[in-house]
Amino acid sequence: MPLPSRTEAWDLVCQWITSDSLRKHVLAVEAAVRAYARHFGEDEAFWGVTALLHDLDFERFPDMDDPVNGHPRTALRLFRELDYPPALIQAVAGHAPYLGIARTTRLDSALWASDELTGLIMAVAYVRPSKDLRDVEVSSVKKKWKDKLFAAAVNRADIEAGAAELDIELWEHVRIVLDGMKCISADLGLDGRLAQPAG
Repeated sequence: MPLPSRTEAWDLVCQWITSDSLRKHVLAVEAAVRAYARHFGEDEAFWGVTALLHDLDFERFPDMDDPVNGHPRTALRLFRELDYPPALIQAVAGHAPYLGIARTTRLDSALWASDELTGLIMAVAYVRPSKDLRDVEVSSVKKKWKDKLFAAAVNRADIEAGAAELDIELWEHVRIVLDGMKCISADLGLDGRLAQPAG
């Protein structure tokens, strides 16, 4: 069953997602999950493409309560039609706990564990004077973690549960994801350019 190339997967993302913030989110999750593939000695290309596609239908079908088309149901149907590998489909389904699909592989768990955390890390970078992700340390994330009003929409319990599912200590989990994201700081617009004066 064919795995799309990274270029093919990104082309699909660009067809389905117009939101700059959502595109940056899937890029961040891709970088995090690739970092986990390296950590575990797994197939980085496979894991990366899976993560890149995980929110493909969210912009068009954000209603998770819609039992027919709600995210990620539409995307899962498309992936089956395109004959994508079952492991990719399983991981995307597993990142949506409300579907009731058990996460059974490291890829499943890495995707779920990284999804919420990338948003928190990006929020930490945005509030730094440098607006540079490369300046963010685990201690920076830890400090903001304790402030429940900061990035309040981020489900910290899910992040903790995801780390436990991977059998990774929470702050080591943050380090792995943060290091992966730092590699694509320019793609995320968090390479300091936002701190530069206009003109």
